[in-house]
Amino acid sequence: METNKLDILSVGVDVGSSTSHLVFSKLLLEKDERSATRRFKIRQRQIIYEGRIIHTPLLDDKTIDIDKLTEFFKAEYKYAGIHPKDIQTGAVIVTGESARKKNARQIAEALSNDAGKFVAATAGPNFESLIAAMGSGAAARSKADGKIILSCDIGGGTSNIAIIKNGKTLSTSCISVGGRLLGVGSNGKIWRIDPPARMVMDHLGLHHRIGDRISRTDIKRIAATFGKVLFEVITGPAKSRLARQLMLTDNLQFPDRIDEYSFSGGVAELMYGGLNHYDDIGKVLADHINTLTPRLAADVVEPANKIRATVIGAGAYSLSISGSSCFMDEQLAFPFRNVPVMRVEFDSSNLNFEHMVSQINAAFRRFDRVEGEDIVALYFQDPVRASYPQLELFARSIEASHASSIKSGLPIILIFGTDIASGVGNVIRRETDLKSNLLTLDELTLADGDWIDIGEPLVGSQVFPVTIKSLVFH
Repeated sequence: METNKLDILSVGVDVGSSTSHLVFSKLLLEKDERSATRRFKIRQRQIIYEGRIIHTPLLDDKTIDIDKLTEFFKAEYKYAGIHPKDIQTGAVIVTGESARKKNARQIAEALSNDAGKFVAATAGPNFESLIAAMGSGAAARSKADGKIILSCDIGGGTSNIAIIKNGKTLSTSCISVGGRLLGVGSNGKIWRIDPPARMVMDHLGLHHRIGDRISRTDIKRIAATFGKVLFEVITGPAKSRLARQLMLTDNLQFPDRIDEYSFSGGVAELMYGGLNHYDDIGKVLADHINTLTPRLAADVVEPANKIRATVIGAGAYSLSISGSSCFMDEQLAFPFRNVPVMRVEFDSSNLNFEHMVSQINAAFRRFDRVEGEDIVALYFQDPVRASYPQLELFARSIEASHASSIKSGLPIILIFGTDIASGVGNVIRRETDLKSNLLTLDELTLADGDWIDIGEPLVGSQVFPVTIKSLVFH
């Protein structure tokens, strides 16, 4: 019997500058009867477990304690009554200053390998901004109310900003502003100074070191400076030298208006009255930001989720679903992780073999890739019509441009914006020497610079879970 609905289990893991935690979500996939291909879409997201929140454990100021983190998350699985083999999708997000630690990549890989069949190990300021806006509820509210909302997620090490219109992200940005950048104990002694805090102190002419006692006045000056540069970004564009030094991305691209502002993240918990349990400047920063919000051009609305915005976004909103007409070699081993996307454009008025091969080769050169050395995903928005002569022409251009991959048995991944993946796969197998190691997916929207993870196929290999992300380790 044909399956029209499917429940899958997702995990979101956030290793942040201040805290680490996870959530489990249940995602309901349902066939869209209005779609020509009756593709599956995510109809419902339900959080089924919100884990404990711990301080991100450090071995020293440059190294996160992987063993402690791993043990903590294994214990969380047991508390939730969930086995890693039950997880079908999700994301590990290493955020803020944690992404700068020297073992950040190893953390993401270790956690993703332990967490289930398909967990994306990701970190990147624009990606964080996107999923925080989704996890906080700002994106859904923007879509429901038809508003343009600026979402600002202020964590321990970074502030991730997104502008959303009708549920769609228009622009993202990120700056090193957070409550954990300067650690100060209850006795007034400094126990942590991250590089952005050092920049701010240098800017203010302060020369404190770890172990020094710092006055309340200096703490307020540092927090006020962080607040000032953050508001430079969210009211934009940021022009001061200090703000540009602290920014991890470009400035925001602003629409003609902002209808509403929304603050999430750990610092936002303190802005909205939460208690301060951390030996850092989070509370002072939160208080200062509250003094600045009346200057904004629109109202500030408290979001549904604050400190958990990123982890909820990672677990429930990072997933895309391929179209239903895919082609897969049964011998392929899933998941595929951290696959770079290379977009290929054809001139529809010049569809000949030489042109198509040259454009594919140009895509490899543009990304400094050597064909046959690594697994990549070629993305074609609408390369050819679904006629046999054009599909055969496309198939032969793929064969000619992937000689090394075919010879070495490297998986070849082709992704399309339109509904032609099944036809392409069958014609390639029939008309070329590429008889194995082929995966074709369709009805996805990708861009140059994206990275993707592809999970094990669902619904009898009809559809594939795909996480589209930015993968940036500082």
